[in-house]
Amino acid sequence: VQLVESGGGLVQPGGSLRLSCAASGFTFSSSGMSWYRQAPGKERELVASISSSGGTIMYARSMKGRFTISRDNAKNTVYLQMNSLKPEDTAVYYCRTTQGGVEYWGKGTLVTVSS
Repeated sequence: VQLVESGGGLVQPGGSLRLSCAASGFTFSSSGMSWYRQAPGKERELVASISSSGGTIMYARSMKGRFTISRDNAKNTVYLQMNSLKPEDTAVYYCRTTQGGVEYWGKGTLVTVSS
């Protein structure tokens, strides 16, 4: 199982970024996927999750309305569109899946929201 995040970077407050997570080594189209983030000095927290078909989506309360999770099963990729970014969204963003009861994480991509 391999998860590779990309798309992070420096963005000004109010800006947007789209993160991608390219997956391989498992049956992506049958797997739920999630985005988590970890801010400096804080615990890792769930951002959003999406079911295998994309039909069921959930968001953490603080991200709802600003972030959108989606997936393209033909490309084995899950996305996180982030709008109206705030300095408190600064964090390393991770992609996660569970296969056979085992958690797999990508290495993360850093998002910095600063003027």
